Amino acid sequence: AMRGDRSNRANWWRPTMAYAIVHHFPGGTKDQYEKSLAAVHPSKSSLPAGQIFHAAGPSAGGWTIMAVHDSKESWEQFRDQILMPRMKQGIEGGLVGPPQETAFDVHNLQR
Repeated sequence: AMRGDRSNRANWWRPTMAYAIVHHFPGGTKDQYEKSLAAVHPSKSSLPAGQIFHAAGPSAGGWTIMAVHDSKESWEQFRDQILMPRMKQGIEGGLVGPPQETAFDVHNLQR
């Protein structure tokens, strides 16, 4: 039984590394952020597929958004299939891009 337990645990563990994206919109506002969020997130109470953390607030004379995805791949999927197409269409009253972007592999995520 012991050996079976160990293999189950190994199957559950995924060797993908979480991936963080920080977007800063110079001059961005809370109102613009909320309009943009409504256009790209599935609902007020849920995150897009693969996204495990989301935080946003005013900083440096603009608005900064930080998201953590369970992998770089899920971030790229969200960016390419949802975020970029919606921003290209134009979100009325939304944030105006492109943002300043910082992205990194997450070494430590505590929650």
